[in-house]
Amino acid sequence: MARRRQETMEENRGKLIAAARKAFAEKGYSAASMDELTASVGLTRGALYHNFGDKRGLMAAVVDQIDTEMASRAQRVGARSADAWLGMLAEGVAYIEMALDPEVQRIVLLDGPAVLGDPSQWPSQGRCLQVTKQAVERLIEQGVVKPLDAEAVARLLSGGALNAALWIAASDRPQEVLPKATEAFLALASGLLVKAA
Repeated sequence: MARRRQETMEENRGKLIAAARKAFAEKGYSAASMDELTASVGLTRGALYHNFGDKRGLMAAVVDQIDTEMASRAQRVGARSADAWLGMLAEGVAYIEMALDPEVQRIVLLDGPAVLGDPSQWPSQGRCLQVTKQAVERLIEQGVVKPLDAEAVARLLSGGALNAALWIAASDRPQEVLPKATEAFLALASGLLVKAA
C-alpha cells in the first residue's frame, strides 16, 4: 500500500514537472496558470502544493531537470574527445551553444534567474561545478593545467560558460553573440594551460 502511494506521488510529480515545463516554455513563468497546468494533467492545486510547495518550487524542479539534462548533453559532447583538456573545453562550448535552444533560453537562462536568483547557487550548477573541479584536478595532476586552486579554476570555467549562455539568451541577436562568446571563452581558458596551445 505504502509502495503504491509512493509510486503515485512520483507519477504525479513527473506529470506536474512535464506540464510545467511545457507551460513555462510556451508562456513563460509569469503567464503560466497553475490552475490550467494542474487541470491539464488531471490533478489539483493541492497536488502541486504537496509536491513543490508553490509555483516557485515547481519552477525550481523544472530548472533542475533541464539544467541537469544540459550538463549531461555537454558531458557526452566532451566525452567524444580523446584529449581530456579538449573534452572539457568542448563541454563548456556545448553548454554555451544550448543558449540557442528556445526552451533552455526561456526557462533556464531568462526566467530561472529572475525567479530563483543566482544560478551559481542552484543545486544543478553545484553538481556541475563538482564534476568540473574533479576534471580540473586530474588535469593539474597530469601537468596540463597550471597548479592553481582547482575549485577556483572550476568556478571560473563554469561561471564563464554560464555567463556566456546568459548573455546569448538575453541578446536580441543570439546567433551573432554565440561565436563571440565561444571565442572569448576558449581564449580565457587557454590561459590555464601549462604550455600555450
